[in-house]
Amino acid sequence: MTGRTPRLSRLRRVVPEGRGGRPAETRAARPEQARGGRPRRRGAQPKVVALGGGMGLSASLAALRRITGDLTAVVTVADDGGSSGRLRDELGVLPPGDLRKALAALCGDDDWGQTWARVIQHRFQSQGDLHEHAVGNLLIVALWEQLGDHVQALDLVGKLLGAQGRVLPMSAVPLELQALVRGHDPRRPDEVDTVRGQATVALTPGEVQSVHLVPGAPPAVPEAVDAVLDADWVVLGPGSWFSSVIPHLLVPDLLDALAETRARRVLSLNLAPQPGETEGFSPQRHLEVLGRHAPKLALDVVLADEAAVPDRDSLTDAAKRFGAAVELAPVARTDGTPRHDPELLAAAYDRIFRMHGRIGPWR
Repeated sequence: MTGRTPRLSRLRRVVPEGRGGRPAETRAARPEQARGGRPRRRGAQPKVVALGGGMGLSASLAALRRITGDLTAVVTVADDGGSSGRLRDELGVLPPGDLRKALAALCGDDDWGQTWARVIQHRFQSQGDLHEHAVGNLLIVALWEQLGDHVQALDLVGKLLGAQGRVLPMSAVPLELQALVRGHDPRRPDEVDTVRGQATVALTPGEVQSVHLVPGAPPAVPEAVDAVLDADWVVLGPGSWFSSVIPHLLVPDLLDALAETRARRVLSLNLAPQPGETEGFSPQRHLEVLGRHAPKLALDVVLADEAAVPDRDSLTDAAKRFGAAVELAPVARTDGTPRHDPELLAAAYDRIFRMHGRIGPWR
């Protein structure tokens, strides 16, 4: 599954200058047909692919499943902490934790869905080896070992849970995240050190300069590439910027698919900087580091919470370099915590899909 490098047949959009494309309103309209020439049924739900990991991806999925049933999550597989890290080290498997969280986020709001969401998120508390292992992690790994196929196993877990969408790993190879960090050692504030491991990078002191994956240029899961190519919308973020969002852009097949797809691409920004990883970052700086890691990336829309953007002009200028428009909307919970509200985020996505999409209406 990981040895095949998909051939990307989509035509690249013409980019007249820099990283960005032409303004959305001047781009040629997308034919109302699916990949492979099949006519797309008028009134069908949008095909949406969400890229990310951890709680950021979970927030996006919890919102997106409210507006479409044709939803695929493509999840980073570089986690090396907690239960996932222990299973990875002991069994040599992909870290299942972020995949489990995505499946839980896709569970329905009925009793069946919410019961299973709680079950797979449940962690054992003991004095033995099971302490802090999540039930869902063990279930996913058991099915991987039984079936010998990452995608088939995750599809089966999704079917058991009644998940409203599909969950795929971005690669079938366990990955290590490494970062170049300036000032990681406070005694040497100007020196740059290499920090290894997603869990360590996420909380590192100092300033992250860049991240890369080991092994380099890992193969993408073919089903993930196909989903991006076949999508109407691709959503990137929110989430831990260096450890959950940017890693997808470091998988060559996925980055090529993002360039080749005729889907529109929306980047969802975080509500606040993350201590350690992006401490002190402005919204526009998040875009700047994204561009440094993927200079050819083009976007269509950048979504941000209106209360989290102190300098709208600077964010607009940064988004233009990707060819993107900025959409501001209230998407945060009202309890003061930097967490997205699923209903508000769903409303924002729905509005963006309708205003900027080429296909619709979907309902």
